[in-house]
Amino acid sequence: MAEGLTSTSLRGTDSHGIRLIHHYLAGIKSGRINPRPSYSVEKRMPTVAVLDADHTFGHAAGMEAAKLAIEMAGEYGSGNVAVKNSTHFGAAAYFALEIAEHDMIGTSYTHSDSLIIPTNGKRSFLGNNPVCFTAPVKGEGPFCLDMATSIITFNAVRRLRERGEKAPENVGTDKNGVPTTNAEEITMLLPVGSYKGYGLSLMVEVLCSMLSGMPYGPHISKMFEDLTRKRYLGHFIGAMNISAFTEVEQFKERMAMMVDELRNEPQLHQNQSVMVAGDPEKICFSNRNVEGIPVSDQEFEDFELLNKKYRLGVEMGK
Repeated sequence: MAEGLTSTSLRGTDSHGIRLIHHYLAGIKSGRINPRPSYSVEKRMPTVAVLDADHTFGHAAGMEAAKLAIEMAGEYGSGNVAVKNSTHFGAAAYFALEIAEHDMIGTSYTHSDSLIIPTNGKRSFLGNNPVCFTAPVKGEGPFCLDMATSIITFNAVRRLRERGEKAPENVGTDKNGVPTTNAEEITMLLPVGSYKGYGLSLMVEVLCSMLSGMPYGPHISKMFEDLTRKRYLGHFIGAMNISAFTEVEQFKERMAMMVDELRNEPQLHQNQSVMVAGDPEKICFSNRNVEGIPVSDQEFEDFELLNKKYRLGVEMGK
């Protein structure tokens, strides 16, 4: 879990990074999260399995599923694992990137509590269920598309509230379904691409809820409410062995060629280059891996309190 949070912050996805450590610790104390799980693999077939996470950290459960998917893909060409009885697993990229590092195409999905308003609806039903797809690239880190099916995440809304900032236009609505830029009033999120984002969210729900037997949409307990309730979340992790389709080095070389061609496309604005999915995160990782992860004054104080409370003995300094 610590590795998942740290790597996520290094990549610049601060809403799902180290700032959430306090939430997960509270989940352990309340009994929601089981820090000592007994994993069990059910319905195992050559390329498919169901992993019971025993209500542990979603980061740990997701990585356990990724390892299992990699193992199956190495032997049979593909591996697909549905996870049940899990908790919030942070950024989906954490697991799919691990798969890509094994010269495989990685996918990872999860569902969340009801946040997104369906097309023509006025109240939320599905979560902003993330989709992640990765592929290895020669000479650099993997290509990584990691996106929620909402325009912004609710963790991002919480950060806006903490900073006293307004939300962008048409990303969230108030309790009546009316769009608002007041982060304090946002209770629901709008899907990316209108009905297309809504459809993607429903697709992820099928993979993460229907296959695992976990609750869906409005039947999932809220992440930041009543931490005594188990979340019963489902994830879906997949790995495809590139060598089963084509020669791996050739694939990686062609990937490098394609993304470089895209980056060298003519720019509409001179100060804004063409990028591919994952480029901003790669740039951020390169900087933060040297300079460290920036935190707000309040976040720093919260970490200081943790340091003192648990007598970690870490020397804190701004």
